[in-house]
This record gives sequence, C-alpha cells and structure tokens, in this order.
Amino acid sequence: MDNQPRASLAISTTVVPSPDVLVQELDGEAVLLNLASERYFGLDDVGTRIWQHLSTDGRLDRVCERMQAEFDVDAETLRADVLRLVEELIAVGIVTVGPAAGNDSDAS
Repeated sequence: MDNQPRASLAISTTVVPSPDVLVQELDGEAVLLNLASERYFGLDDVGTRIWQHLSTDGRLDRVCERMQAEFDVDAETLRADVLRLVEELIAVGIVTVGPAAGNDSDAS
C-alpha cells in the first residue's frame, strides 16, 4: 500500500463521518464499525484524537491545527499522517468527502 496520500485529497478538504458508522471508545482508543459494509477499523490513541477532531470539524487543515497544539510533531509529518489516515477511512467508508465549509472567511 502506498504510504503517500492521494494528490486529490487536499489539506483544505472537509470530510464527514458516514451515518452508517458506530464508534466505541475504550481507554483512549476507538473501534469504528461501518454497518453498511460490516467492516471495522481500529484506531490507536493518536488516531482516536484525530477522529474526535474530524467529528467536530471535518476540515483537515483545522484538524491539523488542533493536533499541532496537542502533540510535539512537525507540521509536515502531521499533515502527511492526517491525510494518510483520512485516505484509509475514506477507503473503508468510514468518512466521505463532504461539502466545503460554509464559513471559510477565517481560512487563509
């Protein structure tokens, strides 16, 4: 599997959780179950934190900003990791690319 995110997924992309997904968190980790495909996806503590941010604001650049404030990691590595995880979540139907956020006036 290619470790690089697809060029079509930009950091300004917004993703939304599928309505067919159930989430169970335990001890800082999460299991996501896609009811439509009956496939599940496990997240470690960092992946779970990314998921929590995606669930509240699916704009990937904003997710990265919040993660950068919480974790000691360089911005480039963080962006690559977030994009890679989101690509995997898209591939298994956990999230879909959503419409652009309506209030982008604060984005630069």
